[in-house]
Amino acid sequence: MDAAATNVVASWVPALELDELWEGEMTAVTVNGTSVLLVNVDGDVRAYRNRCPHQQWALDEGDFDGEVIVCSRHLWEFDARSGAGRNPATCSLSGYPCRVDDGMIHVDLGSP
Repeated sequence: MDAAATNVVASWVPALELDELWEGEMTAVTVNGTSVLLVNVDGDVRAYRNRCPHQQWALDEGDFDGEVIVCSRHLWEFDARSGAGRNPATCSLSGYPCRVDDGMIHVDLGSP
């Protein structure tokens, strides 16, 4: 590991109580002024920028069937586990590291 990599420190910010995001649900939260989409896929929580890469529409206004996030604007589809585009496959969601500690979902938006 190089010296620059060892100086990177995660900035974990509490985002939401895990009890408020049930399996198969998604919700938007604001973390340090940024809208973040939290998705619970079979107990595995993922965090994405709450914007469709197509026309920046809020993804939390779309649908989630437990596996696929669908943008309400033009029905673009994304794999909830990876953020990869399914329709079209040439795009993907911007993800953020996230973890659960003591029942709280934390998100790292990256260093300023």
